[in-house]
Amino acid sequence: MAQFYIGVNRKARRCYGFDEIALVPGNVTINPEDVDVSWEIGGKRYRVPILAAAMDGVVDVNFAVAMGKFGGLAVLNLEGVQTRYENPFEVLEKISVAMPEEATKLVQSLYLEPIKEKLVSKRIEEIKKAKVPAIVSAIPQRAARFGEIAQEAGVDIFIVQSTVTTVKHISKSYKALDFKKFCKSMKIPVIIGNCVTYEVALELLDTGASGLLVGIGPGAACTTRGVLGIGVPQVTATIDCAEARNAYYKKKKKYIPIITDGGMSTGGDICKAFACGADAVMVGSAFARAKEAPGRGYHWGMATPHANLPRGTRIRVGVTGSLEEILYGPARVDDGSQNLMGALQTSMGSVGAKNIKEMQKAEIIIAPSIQTEGKVFQVAQRVGMGK
Repeated sequence: MAQFYIGVNRKARRCYGFDEIALVPGNVTINPEDVDVSWEIGGKRYRVPILAAAMDGVVDVNFAVAMGKFGGLAVLNLEGVQTRYENPFEVLEKISVAMPEEATKLVQSLYLEPIKEKLVSKRIEEIKKAKVPAIVSAIPQRAARFGEIAQEAGVDIFIVQSTVTTVKHISKSYKALDFKKFCKSMKIPVIIGNCVTYEVALELLDTGASGLLVGIGPGAACTTRGVLGIGVPQVTATIDCAEARNAYYKKKKKYIPIITDGGMSTGGDICKAFACGADAVMVGSAFARAKEAPGRGYHWGMATPHANLPRGTRIRVGVTGSLEEILYGPARVDDGSQNLMGALQTSMGSVGAKNIKEMQKAEIIIAPSIQTEGKVFQVAQRVGMGK
């Protein structure tokens, strides 16, 4: 990739986000009904390659069950209100009615309530009672203990997730998680995240993980990039990590899927993520708008409750429709935030991709005017792509 001088003897490479690229239609087009959008992880195939993020305004037991019945996966945060409170509904109500200037402080105080291990088991068992997959998330420091509890409760997939994850983590105050040892000890698929670079992705893939989360700071409710100044735009991050996945496959003959996590607010963004090499995507704000979401039209970052350095905020996304409308339509809005599966199928058909693997080979162009070209009336009237 081309590098440019940004000062004397200091080079930087150009990286790209979703708004700066577009997909080129194929020489052959396919009926959207004939494309296969399913993906595989841990030897199981799922018909919806879009995961709901482990955020308290997005996923609770009821949402996880609903998502599972539609063929997808919704990740329950094991360190959120669902495992801190026997009755989290009252807490979620307080967060939803708080004034904007009070929201972060309130969330910080509410998350001081200790996590109860019995609730970790209880929530997983409640999801499994509905005969749908249970998938949960925890930070590396709690992964060993929560992984053991979750596995006993019947969880299907366990995610170890933090803002920035590396195999080589140094700490004097706590023992770093040995990812290889942890993955080997678990009898279920383990997904690890988050990362954005080729080198780190390659090392994480070699731990025995069944999947990898890609993305640092792009989420709608995340403020990591503003607070810490770190992050790589999702197009470049996904392409780099996908290349690491491909290199690992060539060397070890083991294909480990990567999941682009965050930065996608429309169907178009999701389609671009697959073209960049993703096997699946994880989104939060799109699902926070569902009637079934526990946030009541609000959405906040996983690091919002951090006691000393919040790296997330509470945003209002509104309630725009049912989970079915957001996933499968019919779309009631014109901004690309509903019928995400229909958008993916139509995009794949337009570029001539029969499945996700072929979608990963779609032609990509650099097109910074893609969002604004010919859209002067939409922008002026704040409708469609001009909202």
